[in-house]
This record gives sequence, structure tokens and C-alpha cells, in this order.
Amino acid sequence: MSNHITIRPASGSWSIRAGGAVIGESSAALELSEGDRAPVIYFPRSDIAMAFLDRTEHSTHCPHKGDASYFSIMSKSKTYANAVWSYEDPKDDVSEIKDYLAFYEQDGVTVENV
Repeated sequence: MSNHITIRPASGSWSIRAGGAVIGESSAALELSEGDRAPVIYFPRSDIAMAFLDRTEHSTHCPHKGDASYFSIMSKSKTYANAVWSYEDPKDDVSEIKDYLAFYEQDGVTVENV
């Protein structure tokens, strides 16, 4: 694994809310720490209500994790553009995050340890 990325099971249960609605809950989330950045919680796709997500054309590249695909969150009151990312074919060193989603926390989108 890249020497500055650590992936471990996230302790406890986690939820993701968007526009006030819970769109996912998981006790199988992963915590990814990268360098001095704040840890990011990755949720298994199977624990997310994918009907709230709409794939976008946006993508980014990380030299350590690979290419990220993005989704917007469609809530009743607002669309949160490119608020979700996923490494669908991650590099071997971080293969644990395949089939997981991470969320940008922002006004109206929260990731909580419950």
C-alpha cells in the first residue's frame, strides 16, 4: 500500500444525510487516511440508496488511488453536484475501496458516526 494511505474499518455505524433524508447507513464503512488530510469515510454501495445518485461526466485522477467517477445527489430540495466519488477500478494498493462511495460534506450533506 502507498506509504501515506491507510485504510481500516471505520468504528461504529455511519450514516449519510442529504437534504435532511438519510440516504445510507452502514456498519461496514471504511476509513481512509491520506497524509495529513482529514480521514474520509467510504460507504459500501450496497448500503446506499443509489436511486438518489445520478452519475455525472466528471472524473479526477489520483496518482495513488486511480481514476474517480462522480455522482450528484438528487434530494427533494436540491441537487448536490459531484458530491459523491468512487474509485471503481482502484489501484491494487487501495483495492479495498472498490465498490465503495465517499461523500463531500457540505451544507445539506453530512456524514455522521451514529
